[in-house]
Amino acid sequence: MRYVKSELDKPLSEFTPYVSVIAPCRGLDQDLKENLIKLFVQDYPGYEIVFVTDSETDKSIAVIKELQKDFLHIDSKIIIAGQAKESGQKVHNLREAIKHTKGDVFVFVDSDARPNEKWLKNLVAPLKDESIGAVTGYRWFFSSKGNFVSEFRSVWNASITSQLGANTKKNFCWGGSTAIRRKTFEKLNMTEQWRGTLSDDFALTRALQSKSLPIHFAPRCLTASIEDCGFSELLEFTTRQMKITRVYAPHLWKAALIGSILFVGSFYVGTVLVIVRVLIGISFVLPLAIVLLLFVLGVGKAWVRWHAVTLVLTDYKTELRRSFLPQIILWFLGSGLYLYNCIAAGFSQLIVWRGIKYELKSPTETVIMSPSQKKTDCIQEK
Repeated sequence: MRYVKSELDKPLSEFTPYVSVIAPCRGLDQDLKENLIKLFVQDYPGYEIVFVTDSETDKSIAVIKELQKDFLHIDSKIIIAGQAKESGQKVHNLREAIKHTKGDVFVFVDSDARPNEKWLKNLVAPLKDESIGAVTGYRWFFSSKGNFVSEFRSVWNASITSQLGANTKKNFCWGGSTAIRRKTFEKLNMTEQWRGTLSDDFALTRALQSKSLPIHFAPRCLTASIEDCGFSELLEFTTRQMKITRVYAPHLWKAALIGSILFVGSFYVGTVLVIVRVLIGISFVLPLAIVLLLFVLGVGKAWVRWHAVTLVLTDYKTELRRSFLPQIILWFLGSGLYLYNCIAAGFSQLIVWRGIKYELKSPTETVIMSPSQKKTDCIQEK
């Protein structure tokens, strides 16, 4: 909360170099047109949008071309990258898109993100300090219909949001909203560093950390992602994140696993112990006190996080009010889901992402198994 407030109080620098916004697309995200419109209406003096997809028949192209006609004054282009052979499809697309850019700064954005009109300016401004390696935002899920599963996904994802803050050594890049100077990108030899990888943002984070280049988190660039999902999509999305984490940042996977075990062992087992002691008529005061303490602390943390987000996402007051109860009540279920995700990631490195099946051999080796039979129209991107 302190960090968010301090960043919001800082005057914004007038650093506005020419920017290449790189937007990989595959299939039709929910409300794709509304998301992409936001890229065309940025309050920024000079930028281009480089859309990239793997096929000329991809359904996103029709949406992009329609918007290009509506916003002729914005420089934009569509790049066809072709099918990936040695990297994840998104990484392959990004590597190809870089060849067609002219900006002094690269900004990467996901097609399921819906940034506000000052997003680009807020994301690029901190790069005025040349010691900063990259600037990142993060996502906040909103459910368009307010269904339970979608709200629960938002709660699960919210716990990652609060890992970002003042400590630039521990921050990480989110591929859906990251800015980096071209010369920094080239100094890292990032195009080659991406070769063979699946996770663009984890690979970029590792490269920056290896050169001790700080990653600045810009709270103003917390970005809405407005989608609904079903239970199977929830499990697929959350487990995929943890499988990727296990391969690219095993220390974070281990920490999540141990933390989840400790919490489940104390909160859930403690709750069962209270019920059993009540039923057999013996004292339950101590386990009840422990369970209540954990619950109150969890509610407090969730409330602080939710309140910090309300200071940033001021265009979504109605959605945030609707998500208040899920955020402060469902957090303990998220820990249980994290435990499932961590265990699943310990037994498999196979994932399906945007309709393509991959095996994650290592941080630098990705095997493309086969196209999935699942429709790519609304598969959630990381």
